[in-house]
Amino acid sequence: MTFTDADERFVQGLHGASRAWRAALERQLKAKGLTAAGWSALEAVAGSAAPPSQRELARLLGVDGATLVATIDRLAGRNLVQRTAAAHDRRVKLIVLTDEGGALAQSVRAEAGALRRVMLERIDARRVVVAAEVLEELRQGLEDA
Repeated sequence: MTFTDADERFVQGLHGASRAWRAALERQLKAKGLTAAGWSALEAVAGSAAPPSQRELARLLGVDGATLVATIDRLAGRNLVQRTAAAHDRRVKLIVLTDEGGALAQSVRAEAGALRRVMLERIDARRVVVAAEVLEELRQGLEDA
């Protein structure tokens, strides 16, 4: 299979848009004192039906447990999350969102949503739907490969 200029343009556009989107979000996170890793962990805890264990949270985020410990330490140091012992096994530590952590997660979600709306308002809604379908199809194909 040979690549066409359109193939290359698509891949380069995908990479460039992803990097630019992440950079814009990271600027917002930095203003709130968060890293991308910290935000991912905070959002995962905020979005969980029940407080996840450190092990569950690492699995959800697709990171090594040891790597996650430092992130949780930073979040706990800012009183955004707390570690609590699980009732069924005191060795298992559950990650619980504090009120401050919940407020920060809500604030970042709102700002990220505003960024998304501003950026996507610039593109015709029908094209956004087609682009979303293409990206979903691409993701599925890559996951199945």
